[in-house]
Amino acid sequence: MAAETSNLTRELALLLVLSTLWGASYAFIKVGVETIPPVTLIAARTCIAGMVLLAVIRWRRLTLPKDLRTWRRFLFQACLNSVIPFTLIAWAQQTIDAALATILNATSPIFAFLLTALVTRHEAVTGRKLLGIGVGIAGICLVVGVQALHGVARELWAEFAIVAATICYAGAAIFGKTFKGLDPIMPAAGSMLCGAAILAPASLIAEHPWTLVPSFESVVALLGLSVFSTALAFVIYFRLIRSLGSVGTTAQAYLRVPFGVVIGVVFLGESLTPTAWIGLVCVVIGVAAMTIPSRETATAN
Repeated sequence: MAAETSNLTRELALLLVLSTLWGASYAFIKVGVETIPPVTLIAARTCIAGMVLLAVIRWRRLTLPKDLRTWRRFLFQACLNSVIPFTLIAWAQQTIDAALATILNATSPIFAFLLTALVTRHEAVTGRKLLGIGVGIAGICLVVGVQALHGVARELWAEFAIVAATICYAGAAIFGKTFKGLDPIMPAAGSMLCGAAILAPASLIAEHPWTLVPSFESVVALLGLSVFSTALAFVIYFRLIRSLGSVGTTAQAYLRVPFGVVIGVVFLGESLTPTAWIGLVCVVIGVAAMTIPSRETATAN
């Protein structure tokens, strides 16, 4: 019994670490895009993270799939999980704070449920999930609506870009279920490498990275983003999938919101309007309602 309690405590501690790492990614991006253009930043992020994950695979003495069909699926997953959303978020954070990006991007479970309900229709629609959707979307409207009322056009488009990235993540979560036959680290590494293969040439053509003079802070932020908030976070994520299960691991979706906001406020000197704070609370409640298992489900598991 004591050993089980110790193991659970360790896994919950790792869940908090994962939430912190993913919450910190928005601060890393905010500092990174100060002197590194968004496509180049994300190209470097996927390259470094892909190489780290590849090293972990080699260390575990595993082998990446070699069939073309699987790599086509990795490529599609890369578009949904890194190429499009990573780039949209980096572009958006040139004009909006890390704290706001954290709040808006935490709603992926809500959009995942909506996409699932509309496309595959295998998710049960319960009163609590409907409440979660309503409260979560209200939170988004409160956060985005502040900028809309003030007519800040570029910031408004940036916030819409974050929401679009969130919808991509939701699609990636649904499509990611098709990789059941593979070790979970395989689609992570494969999609990162495919993302790097797309983004690296795009960076060379569009942003001429050899002409850039990034600041020391941006380089450190890029390394933190790539090694800790991407590669290490994925390794922890896949471990938690096995130990806590997929439902338990989704707790990071709402736990990372306060971590991300606090990091932005404390380390970057950001601030939220009173309306945005209310929106934050709504988002956390909405996502928690979508992801915390019901008593019946928890008992069954």
